[in-house]
Amino acid sequence: MFRGFRDFILRRNVVDLAVAVILGAAFNAIVTALVGDVLNPLIAATVGKPDFGSVVLNIGSGHIKIGSFFNAVIAFLIIVNVVYFAIVLPLNTLQSKLIEPEAPLAKKTCPECLSEIPLAARRCSHCAQPVE
Repeated sequence: MFRGFRDFILRRNVVDLAVAVILGAAFNAIVTALVGDVLNPLIAATVGKPDFGSVVLNIGSGHIKIGSFFNAVIAFLIIVNVVYFAIVLPLNTLQSKLIEPEAPLAKKTCPECLSEIPLAARRCSHCAQPVE
């Protein structure tokens, strides 16, 4: 029983996932500090108080705190933009510069059945006709 558990835990993808979760939690603290301590004060300096927590809809005797929802949506959009422009876009650019695209396999057309076959083929894989 413990051997199977040990094998499961020591798989490479489980360890990679654990590392990703730990790094994600650490990065969450950085992004939260950036949003709360840098971006929100900048927005408050230009637009006013960026907190919509006081916006409440009163429907009958119910109170819908729509301002808290707006705050969560704005924080999410800011975090998504920071992650995309600070991590995803630079990594995609770096990856496109470092990894050379694979050359497509050269193909030719079979004169008998008009299917595409590799350039080095001597017979068509579809109709078995000899190809020059």
